[in-house]
Amino acid sequence: MSARKQLFPFAALSASYFAHIGFFNPYLPLWLKELGFSLIAISVLTSVQSATRLFAPYAWGALSDHTGERVKLLRYGATVALLLSIGLWFPLGGVALFVVLLLMFTHTSAMMPMSEAALAHLVSQGGAFDAKRYGRVRLWGSLGFLITVMVTGWWFERFGMGHFPAWTLATLAAVVVSVWLLPDFKEATHHDDAHPDIWPLLRQPAVRWFFAAVFFHVLAHIFIYVFLSLYLDSLGYSKTLIGLLWAVSVLIEIGWFVAQGRWLPLLSLTGWLVLASALMVLRMGLTAGLPLVWPLLLAAQALHSITFAAHHTVCIALLSHHFPGRLRGRGQALYTVIGYGLPGLLGGLGGGVLSSAYGLSSVFWLASALAAVATLCAVRLRRLDHRPG
Repeated sequence: MSARKQLFPFAALSASYFAHIGFFNPYLPLWLKELGFSLIAISVLTSVQSATRLFAPYAWGALSDHTGERVKLLRYGATVALLLSIGLWFPLGGVALFVVLLLMFTHTSAMMPMSEAALAHLVSQGGAFDAKRYGRVRLWGSLGFLITVMVTGWWFERFGMGHFPAWTLATLAAVVVSVWLLPDFKEATHHDDAHPDIWPLLRQPAVRWFFAAVFFHVLAHIFIYVFLSLYLDSLGYSKTLIGLLWAVSVLIEIGWFVAQGRWLPLLSLTGWLVLASALMVLRMGLTAGLPLVWPLLLAAQALHSITFAAHHTVCIALLSHHFPGRLRGRGQALYTVIGYGLPGLLGGLGGGVLSSAYGLSSVFWLASALAAVATLCAVRLRRLDHRPG
């Protein structure tokens, strides 16, 4: 089978999953507001996804490592999430809606880590990570996100937020179709390595510094997703211009994924981590300090190609290196927990408190400082990577 045909099902899953995220995450707060929930209730309900990322990815990852049945687990999770989404059509109270969202996110928050683990053998050439192949898959996720965030924004503006449950059902149905397109591949179990222990790996300095760099970098990045639109709106930017700035970052992200096979060999993987975090310091500094100079704000958004897209690809490559074989699921899960679960909770809740006390610009100054910490962690990792012997 050709490489393109092998990669197609994973590209379809990436496109459908991020198409779901591209509409669900930005517009969930607006739907909850229309339902009459208070700001406190909305903050709690929107934080459920990050909360599930603290436990669900690792639990699913460990199960997939131990059984080798990554694809079957993906099919199960997507199907259950689709069925649970039917609950959004009913007039639920806060507690019932919390339970529905908790169960939905528990079944979807580990889908990308398990998919990345299942994809690993297709994006490796002779045991080495193939950035070009990986980029072919991941760019479809960016396209899916871009399309739904723009189309549903227009739809909700024209027809109202009442169609939110229907969009949830439709996008999750697309995810279900895509997971059933995946080849039903089960990893072979070896008697001497059926349940390898992950803890010796976590005691390695390189692994610890890698996760430290990921944590602080993504924590800095979380503030963009949670507060950038609110920040720009408070400064008087129109919704059209705000949407354009978001579109620029996603379009340039797609461009990176297309061309990354050419660019990544120019630096070592750890060198790219250092560059991504250093540019993150600059990006957040420009956003906090010069937000009304729109050409500089546009340039800051353009840095998304390195601060997110390149950073993500490099992290996946390093995970493939540090967590091979039957450790891949748990390695990907730890990346989700440490990189998105805990930072999502801390960034959303902590940023809300900080912005209420000191204004929205304060969260971006904090993000710049956190990115500086991430840069120091990445520098330490790079030194370990280049240490003789």
